[in-house]
Amino acid sequence: MTTSAAPDLLALDDLLSPAEIAWRDTVRSFVDAEIRPHVARWYDDAHFPREIAPKMGALGVLGMHVAGRSAVEYGLAAMELEAGDSGLRTFASVQGSLAMTAIHAFGSDEHRERWLPGMAAGELIGCFGLTEPGAGSDPGSMATRAERTADGWVLRGVKRWIGLATLADVAVIWARAEEGVRGFVVPTGTPGFTAVPIGPKLGMRASVQAEITLDAVALPEDAALPGVVGLRGPFTCLDEARYGILWGAMGAARDAYEAALAHALDREQFGSPIAGFQLTQQKLVDMVLEIQKGTLVALRTGRRKDAGTLPAAQISLGKLNNVREALAVCRSARTILGGDGLTLEHSPMRHAANLEGVRTYEGTDEVHTLILGRALTGVPAFR
Repeated sequence: MTTSAAPDLLALDDLLSPAEIAWRDTVRSFVDAEIRPHVARWYDDAHFPREIAPKMGALGVLGMHVAGRSAVEYGLAAMELEAGDSGLRTFASVQGSLAMTAIHAFGSDEHRERWLPGMAAGELIGCFGLTEPGAGSDPGSMATRAERTADGWVLRGVKRWIGLATLADVAVIWARAEEGVRGFVVPTGTPGFTAVPIGPKLGMRASVQAEITLDAVALPEDAALPGVVGLRGPFTCLDEARYGILWGAMGAARDAYEAALAHALDREQFGSPIAGFQLTQQKLVDMVLEIQKGTLVALRTGRRKDAGTLPAAQISLGKLNNVREALAVCRSARTILGGDGLTLEHSPMRHAANLEGVRTYEGTDEVHTLILGRALTGVPAFR
């Protein structure tokens, strides 16, 4: 099934330029050709296809903002990639929004020259080590330490739920140094760096998440990112990744809706297509309402991001709303598919399982709720 019948009752395409529509359709065609035919097998095998990375690099979806693409163009790409699978959109996000942003924004010229061209091409893979077993929503409590030595630095600690870590050529690791939180560019072949995949997983199975152990990893002085000290560094990268999720979640929701609609038109019960039943139509209508509203939220957020007028709280608004509503759409779509919806022949339950992971990473519902609560009241509730 293609996504050519995406619902657009609000004529949201009228808000896009011809170039933006052409770019979206290019990514959509890539997903139809390179992801949809294989994703059920990848998901079932819990396999991330490393060979797709250079294809995505050639498409131009890795590090788009580094390459000068607009926020809206990045969002449109994220939406189409996640209509294929959250794991593939996550790869583009970890590679571009997290690892490449850190190196581009805060690295040295040598860091940029060494890593960014290969990462943009998908020839090199990067990961982003922030979350720890005891420091997820509260990265300020990280236990990983960076100690100065006569020759540079030594890193010690554990990072968990790190996307792509077992495949990565380079890791951006955040650690607490004497002067504050610092980022480090760590080639993954460095002695003392090990990554072990986390599993078995019930979602995000076409992606890789891992636990990293840093056992006295010795680095030269110039491994540290020179452009930032403190949590502003990782938070800048996280905002880039959270922004892409606004769009991506709507891609998953749209794909689930289309699967449900196609089934409802084809499936007959009591002598009629179930698409003609009132309760089925109510479900389909509710899905389209949330997809249209969520896409409008994503587009408005992208326009403000491109204009340089985007407050951080708006990203939280979009991430909280769009993932929560996309998950509800996917669950409702599964009910229309009946028992067949439990199989990987159909996408809604796969999307729903993935979105449980998306709902958790880059800030849980609870964290984004408190960010919005602070924006509304001026009173922080984190501590």
